Amino acid sequence: MKAAVLHAQADIREKPLKIADVPRPQAGPGQVLLRVRACGVCRTDLHIVKGELPPLRSPLIPGHQIVGDVIESDTPQVPIGSRVGVSWVGGVDGNCPYCRRNLENLCDSPTFTGYTVDGGYAEYAAARADFVFPLPEALDDLHAAPLLCAGIIGFRSLRVAGVEPGDNVGLFGFGSSASLAITVLLAWKCKVYVSTRGESHRRLAESLGATWVGDEHEQPPLQLDRAVTFAPSGDVVIAALSSLRKGGIVAINAIHLDRIPQFDYDRLLWGERQIRSVANMTRSDARDFLELASKLALRPKVTVFPLDQANEALAAINSDSVDGSAVIVPSS
Repeated sequence: MKAAVLHAQADIREKPLKIADVPRPQAGPGQVLLRVRACGVCRTDLHIVKGELPPLRSPLIPGHQIVGDVIESDTPQVPIGSRVGVSWVGGVDGNCPYCRRNLENLCDSPTFTGYTVDGGYAEYAAARADFVFPLPEALDDLHAAPLLCAGIIGFRSLRVAGVEPGDNVGLFGFGSSASLAITVLLAWKCKVYVSTRGESHRRLAESLGATWVGDEHEQPPLQLDRAVTFAPSGDVVIAALSSLRKGGIVAINAIHLDRIPQFDYDRLLWGERQIRSVANMTRSDARDFLELASKLALRPKVTVFPLDQANEALAAINSDSVDGSAVIVPSS
C-alpha cells in the first residue's frame, strides 16, 4: 500500500514524511483491517513529527483521525462493510488502577494510534475492534474525520472545564478543536468569547457565532465562568486564567506545553480558580460526542490534501494557514 512514513523526527520544512510503498498491515486477533477513506490531521501529529513528543516507534505512519471501511473482521460487533472511526486512544490494558476506576483515558499502558502503532496516513490501517466507533450516516467521510480527535477532545475539554448551559466560556486559540467546540457551546446556550491569533481564525470565530472575538493579546470584556486553551503555550494559559471569575476553571487542551510562566497567585489563582489538564479521551466521550455531532449536523470547515501531500498538510497546520481542519485522503 501507499503510506506517508516518518523515519526520523525533523523540522516540517524538511518534509520529514516519505511517501512510500509498504506492506499492507495484517489484522491480528481482536483487530479489524480498514480501507482508509479519510484521515484528519491533528496538531498532535505535528508534535510527533517535529520531535516535541519523544519518538516511540520508527518507522511510523502517523494519523489518528481515521475514517475507514472494515474489510477484515473476526468479531460480530464490527462486521465487514461497517464504516467506522478510529481515534487517538487505540487501546488500554483494562487492568491498571485507572481502567478499574473507569478512567481509561489515564491508563498506565495505553496504545496511541499513529504514535505507538501505525496510523491512518495510508491506504489501509489496522485497529482494535473494541476501539473503533460506528459512524452515523449523517456524518460524511471528510467531515467525520476531524471529529474523531479534535472534536472528541474538544468535547472532553468542555466537560473537564465543567461547562454548564448558559455559561460565559472563553476559547483561547481557534484551530480545528475550538471551531468544533463552539457549535456544542452554542447548542448549550453558552456565550463564547474567542481570543486567537490570525485574522482568518478571528473571522471564522465570528462567522460561527462567537459573542466576542479578539486577538491573542486582548482580554474578553467580562469575567468568564470557564475557559479552554487550545494552543501549546503557557502564555495562553495565563491569559485564560486572568480572564476567569472566582471559582472559574481553565482546561488546558494540549498534549504538549512549552512552559508555564511565573504568575501572581493572589491575583490570578486565589479565589478557588482552577487549572486542569485534559488527558486523552474515553470511549464514552467518543460515543457521546459522535451522537451529539450527528444531532447537530456538525460539518467542520475542511481543507483536503491527497496522501502524497501529507507534508504540505502538516505545514499548513504548523503555519495556522488552514481555517478549521485539514484532512488527508488516499489517492487511490
